[in-house]
Amino acid sequence: MRTVDGRVAGRRGQETRQKLLDCLSEMLSSSPYRDVKVIDVARRAGTSPATFYQYFPDVEGAVLELAETMAAESGSLAGLVEGRSWSGRAGWQTAQELVDGFLDFWRHNDAILRVVDLGAAEGDKRFSKIRVKVLSAVESSLAESVIELQAKGRIDKDVNPGAVAGSLVAMLAAVASHQKGFSSRGVKQADIKPNLALLVHLGVTGRKPTK
Repeated sequence: MRTVDGRVAGRRGQETRQKLLDCLSEMLSSSPYRDVKVIDVARRAGTSPATFYQYFPDVEGAVLELAETMAAESGSLAGLVEGRSWSGRAGWQTAQELVDGFLDFWRHNDAILRVVDLGAAEGDKRFSKIRVKVLSAVESSLAESVIELQAKGRIDKDVNPGAVAGSLVAMLAAVASHQKGFSSRGVKQADIKPNLALLVHLGVTGRKPTK
């Protein structure tokens, strides 16, 4: 782990750096991204702006560090689909666990994902790349599932696996990023998961699930 000027950070330096990232993450949960200032992050971490600049060029640089870490952890989402069955009751369980895991991951990383979405929407290629990385693991695994079902003759050959997988992941991401908004429209959180799982199952298999 190196500082901005290239020096190797010692144990205490690494701890300070991580504390700054942790404090920044907490602040993003309660404040708009562009309202977060270096001096506020440093004060919350019990250090100085000068110390912050030893490890990060600016707030955006620190946010990108958080986003990269989150993107690396998103690889675990692929395990919700890889090697899983889409047949019978097992297929319904796969759909449910995919939805559960995806929504939980999004909820846990909600603050940084909102910043990533904002940056990507504004055309920042760094944030766009991170967003693609987060979604691609699940997208690739779902596409493989569709291909396997086609090989078994359970899905028409004219179905495009990539298009189906991309559409389903886009739906999951859209719902995940607006979980809090459903309650304002009278939709209970408990009703979101099973209905979303139904749509995922229909999208992958073309059939209603066996429950």
